[in-house]
Amino acid sequence: MPAMPSGMPRTELSPELRAKREQIEATARSYGLDFYPVIFEVIPFDVMNQFAAYQGFPVRYPHWRWGMEYEKLSKRDAYGMGRIYEMVINTNPVYAYLQESNAAVDQKLVMSHVFGHADFFKNNFWFSQTNRKMLDEMANHATRVRRYADAHGAETVERFLDACLSIEGLIDPYAQFGGGAESAGEAGGAVPGEDEDHRLPSKGYMEKFINPPEEMARQRRARAEAEAARKGRVPERPMRDLLAFLLSHARLEPWQQDVLGIVRSEAYYFAPQAMTKIMNEGWASYWHSKLMTQHFAEASEIVHYCDQHAGVIHMPAGGFNPYKIGLELFRDIERRWNTGQHGPRWEDLGGLGERERFDDGSKRGREKIFEVRRVYNDVTFIEEFLTPDFVEQHRMFQTRRDSASGEVRIASRDFERVKQTLLHHLTNRGEPFVYVADGNYLNRGELYLAHRFTGLEIDAAKAAEVLRAVRMIWGRPVHLQARYREDMCLFTCAAAGGGGAGSGGADEGISRQKISEDVPKPAHWVE
Repeated sequence: MPAMPSGMPRTELSPELRAKREQIEATARSYGLDFYPVIFEVIPFDVMNQFAAYQGFPVRYPHWRWGMEYEKLSKRDAYGMGRIYEMVINTNPVYAYLQESNAAVDQKLVMSHVFGHADFFKNNFWFSQTNRKMLDEMANHATRVRRYADAHGAETVERFLDACLSIEGLIDPYAQFGGGAESAGEAGGAVPGEDEDHRLPSKGYMEKFINPPEEMARQRRARAEAEAARKGRVPERPMRDLLAFLLSHARLEPWQQDVLGIVRSEAYYFAPQAMTKIMNEGWASYWHSKLMTQHFAEASEIVHYCDQHAGVIHMPAGGFNPYKIGLELFRDIERRWNTGQHGPRWEDLGGLGERERFDDGSKRGREKIFEVRRVYNDVTFIEEFLTPDFVEQHRMFQTRRDSASGEVRIASRDFERVKQTLLHHLTNRGEPFVYVADGNYLNRGELYLAHRFTGLEIDAAKAAEVLRAVRMIWGRPVHLQARYREDMCLFTCAAAGGGGAGSGGADEGISRQKISEDVPKPAHWVE
């Protein structure tokens, strides 16, 4: 897909829409929403699809994935399978794009929705480290990649980009809160629990009995010995940010290092959006619903508005819609904290109907949802506020398709099972936990990766694709330790660009062997 020209068709808001926009912004701020300046532009549907293909930005580096995404969006429009009403970018100022074919009530709904997103971008903790000048940064990235394509050949650069993009999810999204993603070094992303202090809590006069000095000294010696043993290992401890490790240790040409750094920088920029999809869309939907129904939807527009809103939040039984779940959870939190239906006092009520009738008049709901918006991400949001009543009310059951009839049937109504399944898909943005365990495996400069098992085995086909990509970047054989078909296995990509599969090969060019006592262990063992 060609780059977007600077003179592409964009228009400012009409005088009528500009007046409505000012009213909506003033009303949103009166409720306590706080956001950077928001710039709205109206664009035709084909340009909207181009921006969407570029993940919301007007300019990206050249790559076939953008054209593929554009074709998919265009066909969706052509066959009436969906449309994009708006896009909003996490920058300062915030840029938001409205589709010119929207009806006036749609534009008001979209602007209300955008102000909710803008408030979330500015105030949610997980966005606090993002680059607010990413529009300029993306343009710079595009210029540099095009320069490399001119110098080294478009096919060469695109092939290397393919490898980098295959592993863009293998970062540590928490590293940016411990010194910044750009400076996340080998100490970041260690396996939880390593080198923890084992001192037990105690009152002062019991300290020497509960934590004997000789035992504390023994633990310090053991830690010192372990630290000494780690020195000289690469990395010094298991490391989650594979891209950072490759930037530091792979033998790359300057242009390759820059391209890999570009992919990593953009991966960290988009990470908070994946970590807060439910909350972000729920928060924006909460505010567009409130602003439209209480202030801006006129009597002649209410049916159209309700039809559009229902389409946004529709969720079939057993399905999952982040807009619906986020919106209803924020409403549920507001209701519970308005009435005091939370905490030990409420939980201790046991009489018939006591819990349902309980209302302490605390009216802290609005305050609470602003607090939640500020500090939570999707995992902590679901973990703390999803309740059995909520799951039952919104029919969040586990379903499966009957192999005989093809019908979708309820597989489980158990709250804990539903909750844990949802959390499993949200944790780490749905990506596997992969650590760099040894950068000099067998003392031959080979790379040893380890998948931390969290309940589900890896997808062998996807693992093979990742191994090939890492092999291309690393330049030497790459191994992946992972549980597969109930066995701990070692997948190996030895030859660059594929080759014959070894015995028991899981995919072309990838060999697999069961890990046994005679298989050499890496510098760090991750399980």
